[in-house]
Amino acid sequence: MVGGWVRNALLGAATSDVDLEVFGIPQERLPGLLAGFGRVEAVGRSFPVYKVVPAGGGHESAIDVALPRRESKSGRGHTAFDVQGDPAMSVADAARRRDFTINAISFDPLSGEIVDPCGGRADLERGVLQAVDPSTFGDDSLRVLRAVQFAARFDLELDPATEALCARVPLDDLPAERIWGEFEKLLSAPKPSHGFQLAHRLGVIERVLPELLTLVGCPQEPEWHPEGDVWTHTLLVVDQARLQSADLPRPERIAVMLAAVCHDLGKPSTTAVIEGRIRSLNHEEAGVEPTLGVLDRLNVHSMDGYDVRAQTVGLVAHHLKPGMLHKAPRVGDGAFRRLAQKVDLELLARLSRADCLGRTGTFDCSAMDWFVERARSIGVNRSAPEPLLLGRHLLDMGLKPGPRIGEILRTVYEQQLDGEVVTLDDAIAAGRRLLELDA
Repeated sequence: MVGGWVRNALLGAATSDVDLEVFGIPQERLPGLLAGFGRVEAVGRSFPVYKVVPAGGGHESAIDVALPRRESKSGRGHTAFDVQGDPAMSVADAARRRDFTINAISFDPLSGEIVDPCGGRADLERGVLQAVDPSTFGDDSLRVLRAVQFAARFDLELDPATEALCARVPLDDLPAERIWGEFEKLLSAPKPSHGFQLAHRLGVIERVLPELLTLVGCPQEPEWHPEGDVWTHTLLVVDQARLQSADLPRPERIAVMLAAVCHDLGKPSTTAVIEGRIRSLNHEEAGVEPTLGVLDRLNVHSMDGYDVRAQTVGLVAHHLKPGMLHKAPRVGDGAFRRLAQKVDLELLARLSRADCLGRTGTFDCSAMDWFVERARSIGVNRSAPEPLLLGRHLLDMGLKPGPRIGEILRTVYEQQLDGEVVTLDDAIAAGRRLLELDA
């Protein structure tokens, strides 16, 4: 047993991903032996990894099985390697191809022996992330991003020599989907800010997500942001958002986390000193364009049928609304219904709470509780109300198909949002009145 399963077991953290390396058995014999344990699927072209799916189980229960192998760089790019399996390799030799010492620990389930040729257990105990082989580490540029997310997930400090290696590795050969794969793991870390700080130090932010670099050094009004610049505030917000979104399904959690990363991207272009105070007027709207730039770089769109991209943009564009509505003297239900057309109000409350808490000092964040309770009481906390009046109702009234149908539907729906139309009968009556005016 190799890789993450062993590392996590030593840390006392459960994981469902199991990787096996099988020594001493020729490749041609391996699939037949594995077939006795379930369905065997070969993955990869030049060098197969066999996924063993237990009888009656799904892919989530699969075990990855492979021979020990050697890898040599054959060209530019994350996947440009020549791979050769060698069942006669020693466990120590096989460990040399791995990225970090904490991932080069093996466990023999037959003997109960832990084999640690690279000192990974000691590094885990010291809280250090260290490259296995400095001479080949830079062959795979993805390892730089893996360093960032490992440091955040397991609260590790990067070994100085390994940090110097990471800072020199070019990252322009990485496709968006591989960058996103590591970035998502960073966002799931207990304290993502640790990884973001490391990414900035390594030049990863500058090279992969340059939109975020503009936050560094961007000033904020000390009365409201005693923690310092927008970058510092953003890291605090990201950590708070991780806590606020922990119980959400993956797509919704990702939307909140991405919005936390991007929520103040509009500040650098809007920040100015006005009457002796640092202001960032309309920075929510100004943040939409750079947020789209980040989402484009990461190639984030829909996940599991959920429009993560649209929700992230909506959260950024409206992240100040809960506080603004709370301060307004009189806010009708229509304001909530219209806002629910643009963004999920439950998620908006969570992001706004993270934004409020992501500061040093003591601030009253009760506006977000008021906001979400008000949205729930109206029934628009997850989405805007469905239109009561439909096109078929107007056709039944004798209106011919055409643009006028859309105009009447929009007018009646606006009345519904304002609370003037409450039932289907109300909606039909409103539609009839508009038709009578036409006549």
